[in-house]
Amino acid sequence: MIYYVDCNTFRDGNGSSEAPFKHINDAAKVAMPGDEIIVRPGIYRERVVPVHAGEEDKRITYRSEEPLGAVITGAEPLTEWTKVKGNVWKAEVRNSIFGDYNPYTTRVYGDWYFSPIVRHTGAVFLNDNMMYETASLEECEKGEPDKFAWNKEDAGYLWFTEQDGDKTVLYGNFKKLDPNKENVEISVRRNCFMPDENGINYITVSGFNINKAATTWAPPAAYQDGMIGPHWSKGWIIEDCEVYGSKCCGISLGKYLDPENDMYFTVRKVKSPTQMERDAVCRGQYHGWLKENIGHHIIRRCNVHHCEQTGIVGRMGGVFSTIEDCHIHHICNSQQLGGAETAGIKLHAAIDVTIRRNHIHNCIMGVWLDWEAQGARVSQNFMHDNNRPEGVEQAPGAMFNTDVFVEVGHGPTIIDNNLLLSPVSITIPSEGIACIHNLILGSFSLINSGVDSIVNGQREPRYTPYHIRHRTEVAGFMTILHGDDRVYNNIFLQQYPVTDKKKTAQDADYQVVGTAPFDIFPTYEEWSKPFAGGKDPDMGGLAAMHFGHLPVWIDGNAYFGGATVSKHEKHKLSDKKSKVSVKIKEKKSGWFIESDLFDKIGDFRDGIISSDTLGLAFEPEQRFENPDGSDLGLDKDYFGDHRNTETIPGPFATAGSKEVLVWKN
Repeated sequence: MIYYVDCNTFRDGNGSSEAPFKHINDAAKVAMPGDEIIVRPGIYRERVVPVHAGEEDKRITYRSEEPLGAVITGAEPLTEWTKVKGNVWKAEVRNSIFGDYNPYTTRVYGDWYFSPIVRHTGAVFLNDNMMYETASLEECEKGEPDKFAWNKEDAGYLWFTEQDGDKTVLYGNFKKLDPNKENVEISVRRNCFMPDENGINYITVSGFNINKAATTWAPPAAYQDGMIGPHWSKGWIIEDCEVYGSKCCGISLGKYLDPENDMYFTVRKVKSPTQMERDAVCRGQYHGWLKENIGHHIIRRCNVHHCEQTGIVGRMGGVFSTIEDCHIHHICNSQQLGGAETAGIKLHAAIDVTIRRNHIHNCIMGVWLDWEAQGARVSQNFMHDNNRPEGVEQAPGAMFNTDVFVEVGHGPTIIDNNLLLSPVSITIPSEGIACIHNLILGSFSLINSGVDSIVNGQREPRYTPYHIRHRTEVAGFMTILHGDDRVYNNIFLQQYPVTDKKKTAQDADYQVVGTAPFDIFPTYEEWSKPFAGGKDPDMGGLAAMHFGHLPVWIDGNAYFGGATVSKHEKHKLSDKKSKVSVKIKEKKSGWFIESDLFDKIGDFRDGIISSDTLGLAFEPEQRFENPDGSDLGLDKDYFGDHRNTETIPGPFATAGSKEVLVWKN
């Protein structure tokens, strides 16, 4: 059955082509497995709530008839502004429009939220750009740009809200613009396209513009909001969509609502935040968190941008999923929100998740895989400028910057064939990480750091789960021993200046590029000696090894510009003389990198890295392999081109061209 929707039709109909529904949600109420909903161009100011699940071979498909022509928005236009004084105008809205959720009385808050300034889940938009909220009317009238904003030009457009009886009052500083002559909207609805119930499986959403929702803060031990998402289900496809303007998260692959473990720390405060996360993992299994029930989503070819917490968020609900060929950019750039859940992509429990061929830039972080990145692979991505602009300070409560952050995971996690071009490239307070064939302009950071705390004068380890191989069932819990890392066939270039020589690799904003931070770990030969044959020691005799650093493997890398070299590495290229650089250029046809370093590699070669080379991640005893258990395909480069038996370091199979197209517009 095909249903048609057209918001511009003369009169609401029965969903036929000749008499289409006016609202997408009317079609969502009746669509059954195998049905398709064709949505004609127009602006749909509604929340779509799918009621029925599709089936694996009979999906329910929602399709914009014209790519990006159908707009699903959580916003309403706001007109009839009256001038107060200077550049400040005022408008009022009756609270009845909001129903039981008023975004202008609802604060952004919750677990892992650190910003000291009150912000609301609502927002005011001027010509599709989110304006900046102020904490007082005086601040709004003053008109000074938010000093922590990444874009100072946008940060001068300000708004403030207060309540007056049954009305929400909004003030806006529009500089020299007349809001009655511009497109001014306010976010009203919490979501644009999400089911209320769990288990609404096998839905496809294709080609929509989804924007401007008053989403709530989405920490891991809470129901996770987004403008669009599958809630707690299986097998969604979100493709060819533009997603922007969320106060918090754009796309959610997140956690279900568990009333006994929802914002637990914020509400009760009686357990440590880490303990409530462990509780959430175990309770999730009780509530059906199994490979057969949850995850297996695909997000592809989406343009996700200008959201203020994350572009894509997920806790447990994103397992076995793929995020590919997306453009994710300008995430958390206002720095109006601050907390430990901000990134272009922020996933907890990215079990067997593949993140590939994406362009991720100008985000507070590129990809943050927090806890249980077991079997996760970050491959063939182009990441750059995931750092605050020069001269912009870190806001109170805001996180540091990096391309890839893997936190308190036991692996195996694979970072391969990427262009990691930000000042900090890879942050790994984790173990079981393999970094292979990347071009790396930034540092490794939080090495042997960022895990445990000293409380009451004693070390408080952060125990995190690891899982049955390629499953969600918990196999055990362990603190992070650090090490168990593999660093093969990368190119390291110290291009950014080192301005703070007091920083070490234990700091999040370390500036020195290269592999010297791994010198604190043993080689496998050194580590394995106490476990070798001979007289069996008692259990306590190996305690020092059971809680000591794990070994590392480093080989086949190329170093330029003074990048540091690990003492463990034997086969390497270290060129301290050549003056080389990497430049990023945006043209009409796409994004290019321009560099003269590739022809400096000369005849240096190494072998193909395989699953057999990488072995097992220590704690889960799981191979570095594909989600289906097959061997990794590391004989393919950034473009998918074949590598010969003798291969060069870095993400490209061949080196020659000084200007390389790495992302097509």
